[in-house]
Amino acid sequence: MQRIALETTDLAVRYGASTILNGLNLRVMQGEIYALLGGNGAGKSTTLNAFLGFARAEQGLVRVCGIDVGDDPLGARASLAYVPENVSLYEHLSARENLEYLLNMGGRTGTATTINTLIEAALNDVGLAREAWDRRLGAYSKGMRQKVAIALAVARAVPVLLLDEPTSGLDPHATSEFNALLLKLRAQGVTVFMVTHDLVGAAEVADRIGFLDHGRIAHEISAHGPQRFDVQHLFQRYADARRAA
Repeated sequence: MQRIALETTDLAVRYGASTILNGLNLRVMQGEIYALLGGNGAGKSTTLNAFLGFARAEQGLVRVCGIDVGDDPLGARASLAYVPENVSLYEHLSARENLEYLLNMGGRTGTATTINTLIEAALNDVGLAREAWDRRLGAYSKGMRQKVAIALAVARAVPVLLLDEPTSGLDPHATSEFNALLLKLRAQGVTVFMVTHDLVGAAEVADRIGFLDHGRIAHEISAHGPQRFDVQHLFQRYADARRAA
């Protein structure tokens, strides 16, 4: 039976006098790619912060892999990997060194050989060129940095990946590589939840696309058939959501 990876129930989040999420009901299943779109101020970033435990719920529930984020934010966060729009890693370290340091910080145990094998498998899994593994990240492109961040998630074996504007600033080739990586992760059972403005990119990989409007899901569309989505219909829904924002 497919399990629920991410869930909000009647979620309300307010900042001061402003209501950002207003009765948000959302379910993302294990091994699903879900894309959340909406105009500026619709509540997309707040939704990510709610799953991360950084946005306090005024009412309703937030769960990650069945863990109530309000009751156990650290436990919920242990099941997640978050990749922001601008990946923050250590510029003076190589990809291998970044992963080794961050895994150690996260409490990963094992011999040096075991950890190195795990790191190399993760870097290989995300498709980072082997000759780049020992180069400092200061010389990396944005797409390469994203691969390192996702390699950390792979090495940690977390079941859920949160992405904030993952294809922003990527050229078409890098975007294609990134989407192929997401499909590979989905095939391994990883849940991917992305916030994006890239409607065409989302349509290429998402199993479902939700349109957020004033803190609620206004429309939700599932991929169907060989064409997956009616892109013209998606653009109309997106335009409606942006006009309403």
